[in-house]
Amino acid sequence: VQLQASGGGSVQTGASLTLSCAASGQSFSRTAMGWFRQAPGKPREFVARITGTGGSTYYADSVKGRFNVSRDNAKNTMYPQMNSLKPEDTAIYYCATHRSGAIGVLQPDFYEFWGQGTLVTVSS
Repeated sequence: VQLQASGGGSVQTGASLTLSCAASGQSFSRTAMGWFRQAPGKPREFVARITGTGGSTYYADSVKGRFNVSRDNAKNTMYPQMNSLKPEDTAIYYCATHRSGAIGVLQPDFYEFWGQGTLVTVSS
């Protein structure tokens, strides 16, 4: 399984940015996916999760109402759209596959394969 995250960059406060995570080597449509982020000096933090069909999503309170995650299973790609960005959203963003059978969704241990990360910098 390989995950390739892209779309990061430097933006100003209030801007929008759409990331993408392309997957290969697995049955993408049957796999729930998650997004995490890690700011300098801080632990990896859950951002969002989407089910394999895309019919259900779950967000961290810190991004709820501002971020929206979707997926295109025909393209094996997941898209987190980030709106109203704040300086505290600055981090490396990672996509990951949710571990089959895992009940939890918030901790990195519940995810199996990880992309390399893409940096998002939000300046005030």
